[in-house]
Amino acid sequence: MIHKFKHIIWDWNGTLLNDTALSLNIINRLLKKKNLKMLSLEDYRHIFDFPVKNYYEKAGFNFVEYSFAEVGKEWMDEYEIRKKETNLFEGTNEVLDYISSLGIEQSVLSAYSLHTLIEIINEHGLTRYFKNITGLDHIYATSKLDIGRELITKINAPNSEILLIGDTTHDYDVANDLGIKCILISNGHQSRERLLLSGSLVLNDIRELIKSSVIN
Repeated sequence: MIHKFKHIIWDWNGTLLNDTALSLNIINRLLKKKNLKMLSLEDYRHIFDFPVKNYYEKAGFNFVEYSFAEVGKEWMDEYEIRKKETNLFEGTNEVLDYISSLGIEQSVLSAYSLHTLIEIINEHGLTRYFKNITGLDHIYATSKLDIGRELITKINAPNSEILLIGDTTHDYDVANDLGIKCILISNGHQSRERLLLSGSLVLNDIRELIKSSVIN
């Protein structure tokens, strides 16, 4: 099935990089600092969303009393200090290598700040797999729609032959806006139940791209 695609666009955080536990740990520290109720993993995966300001508000932050810019910067500052605590999901290199062997080009589209995105992808030795690496020009994880539209113009393939793989309903919304196909992976930042509501094909693990009929 994947042979019909000429280009695959990957989300980064929660799809290739397993950073859910770190993200939860940091948000809980900020919630505790504001004397707010901390989140369980289930709670987190139920409310996480883009733009992240909306998810922060669902978590309990009051941006009348203090600014989103303040809280968002504090979160990102700690994430940058601790990002090496994260790892790639098991099978990431195997899957990227297999897709590359099929002659399918690959790119990254992320709500992560571009310069740090390039840095961490390179640190994990994955840069060679990606024709394009696209991220935001700020730290506040807003929508990926605009940069997604820019990325599509750089890809030499019809929209019907481009696939986006992500871990959130925002990834599905971006794919729909771009007019491309989407597959969601359910071991990242949102629960399988939420992802299924989008109507997208949902896999438990990126390794299923090789093991299932999705890729063969």
